[in-house]
Amino acid sequence: MNKNVRNAFLAVPLSVSLLIPTTLTVSAQDHAKPSVTTEAVELRSTLDNLLSEHAYLAVETMRKGAEGAEDFKASAQALSANTEDLSGAIASVYGEEAGQQFSQMWTDHIGFFVDYVNGTANDDEEMKQMALDELNQYRQDFSQFLESATDERLEADALAEGLQMHVKQLIGAFDSYVAGDYEKAYEYEREAINHMYGVSKGLSSAIVNQFPDKFNNTKAVTPAADLRSNLNHLLSEHAGLAAMAMQNGIDGSEDFDASVQALSNNTDDLAAAISSIYGEEAGAQFKEMWSGHIGNFVSYVEGTGAEDAEKKEEAMQALTQYRADFSQFLETATEGELDADVLAGNLQEHVDQLIGTFDSYVDEDYTATYENLRNAYAHMFGASKALSSGFVAQFPDKFASDMPSEMPDTGMGGTADSNNIWIFASILALLATTTLFIRKSEQ
Repeated sequence: MNKNVRNAFLAVPLSVSLLIPTTLTVSAQDHAKPSVTTEAVELRSTLDNLLSEHAYLAVETMRKGAEGAEDFKASAQALSANTEDLSGAIASVYGEEAGQQFSQMWTDHIGFFVDYVNGTANDDEEMKQMALDELNQYRQDFSQFLESATDERLEADALAEGLQMHVKQLIGAFDSYVAGDYEKAYEYEREAINHMYGVSKGLSSAIVNQFPDKFNNTKAVTPAADLRSNLNHLLSEHAGLAAMAMQNGIDGSEDFDASVQALSNNTDDLAAAISSIYGEEAGAQFKEMWSGHIGNFVSYVEGTGAEDAEKKEEAMQALTQYRADFSQFLETATEGELDADVLAGNLQEHVDQLIGTFDSYVDEDYTATYENLRNAYAHMFGASKALSSGFVAQFPDKFASDMPSEMPDTGMGGTADSNNIWIFASILALLATTTLFIRKSEQ
């Protein structure tokens, strides 16, 4: 998928819902059906993508800056492209002037993080403090901007508190990395990514509340929407962390073990959800099978490092067999709600993107690396849309009720637990016999 196609895909949910008048007649019965593809849920998912990707790329770019890595410039360019996409999304809602204002403030705040990185590199405490002071002023100004834009549906003081958490997480991840506390660095990174899903939940709910007709009177916060957002989070986090763990593996980086542990912790979270519903045995089975599939990707990295073409080819053949088997499994598990042929194609795209990200990194084509990485990250949101659509269609009664109508916490903290966590765990249990997404096993 090239960049232009990708950007067009990201713009669809907002542009369709806001720029094209709603002409379809929707019955009360249709409104009552749970769905992960309403206009409001599409808005939330778009913001899930762009905001979480910002946190992920910001942490990684700061880390690359601290390392003096050769791909730092390409990483920074990817972060800038994310800013352009976010600004376009805001402009599609509030107009070009607001989009430009957003872009300027957002770009400035990234610059303040860069100043902090440079101050650290130069042992310049004054420069670091100035950067923190600028970030403090930014969060005040940006909170006022969002309060005004949403006609006070989001409250500036609460927003400022949430933004302070964002700053703390990014600075904490960077400081921990510089100090050599890699485990803590990745803990902060995962927290920073998770935090942005609370931001997208609050912001999308406020926008939908502000422009109900533009979104066909649908809601951004429902059990079905929460399911899709939860899958957005876990699957995109996997893609991002897996790509960096593969880079760390081929580089022999000091933080390799910590990056693998972050992926392992993500797997533990999934296994714990299964264990809490189906018992420890099911959780252990899930973890064992997940790790077994990961071995194919580990073999590919090892084969690359050893310049062993045969080992790499064996790994790719194993992945080809996996996608065929797992696609058929999901079609059967969802009673035909998901089509095996379509799933196989999407799985192949996912494999190609992660392998492409890794191969281009090894070849030192860093522009291609980050294009592939952004595509791989965005692809997970299509995967979660497909999976959540199939599961909701299979179990409509479990997602039939709306969430409470009051606005979510405008402090924009972490993602709220779904009222249907048990069905989310059952969905994960479907994945226990194999895996749709790569996890890197503990070394």
